[in-house]
Amino acid sequence: MELGPYLMLATLEGSVTAAVLALTAVGLSLVFGVMRVVNIAHGEFFMLGAVIAYVLTRAISGHPALGFAVALVVAPLLVGALAVVADMTILKRLDYDPERTIVATIGLLYIIQQLTLMSYGPDARPVEAPFNTRLALPWFEWGENGLAMYWPWGLSTTSYKLAVIGAAVLLLCGIWAMMARTRIGLVMRATQADRDMAQAFGIPVEKVYAMVFGIGAGLAAMAAVLIVPIQQAHYLMGADPLLLSFIVVIIGGLGSLPGTVVAAILIGLSDGIISVFFSPTLAKILATLLVGLVLVFRPQGLFGTRGA
Repeated sequence: MELGPYLMLATLEGSVTAAVLALTAVGLSLVFGVMRVVNIAHGEFFMLGAVIAYVLTRAISGHPALGFAVALVVAPLLVGALAVVADMTILKRLDYDPERTIVATIGLLYIIQQLTLMSYGPDARPVEAPFNTRLALPWFEWGENGLAMYWPWGLSTTSYKLAVIGAAVLLLCGIWAMMARTRIGLVMRATQADRDMAQAFGIPVEKVYAMVFGIGAGLAAMAAVLIVPIQQAHYLMGADPLLLSFIVVIIGGLGSLPGTVVAAILIGLSDGIISVFFSPTLAKILATLLVGLVLVFRPQGLFGTRGA
């Protein structure tokens, strides 16, 4: 097989990574943009979404799609509610001080991780996909008779992976519509722009913060539910999403949702392509190197502003 079909397959795999990463990183970026809180426990909210999805799909009998559909709704709501409680009982009492909230979310990380280990166990466990049809992929090339299509052996993907990409695109469009077209988005943007002025105009800033923290955690849990049929639910699975989300947010620009999505696509595609042709370790090294270059030459990120 020529290089082209392999490249297309690697791009598809990278698109799945980019889709899930964009959802996770947008949640992190939203929390930082509105609250100015660096949430170190964001990866554990991702992990909780996967674990809850496993528990729910095992508890609900019948077709795998039924349990998965329930998990897709319930897991983000449960994780989002937990984040709201954490905000009201911990972050609010710290007055959202940047330094103290970092320490607090580190503590929250270890609490969630150890409680999950005690209740769920150390084993990685799979979740059955609601559908998983193998789809052969065509390739086009110029031959003696012009453009011709053929089906290279082994060039295929699954219907579920394509569905993950589509679902992530729909969710990201929904987030954009919420931020740009709704009153909730207007309130969130006003709070982000000037907390004191928003409070002076009667906006309940603390309630907005709790809502934003819950939405950010819910997005991470949603991303985990989407990816767990491809990966496996494990109590340590939050580390990689957290690292990659920070890389994406730094590259895209702190608090910039469009920059976060663009950076997620860039990192996700490069991770998929480099992992297929070289190694996943090299992909992580290059992503970290890119962060260093951005911090040196454009500290505000690709889409950020110096005032952010």
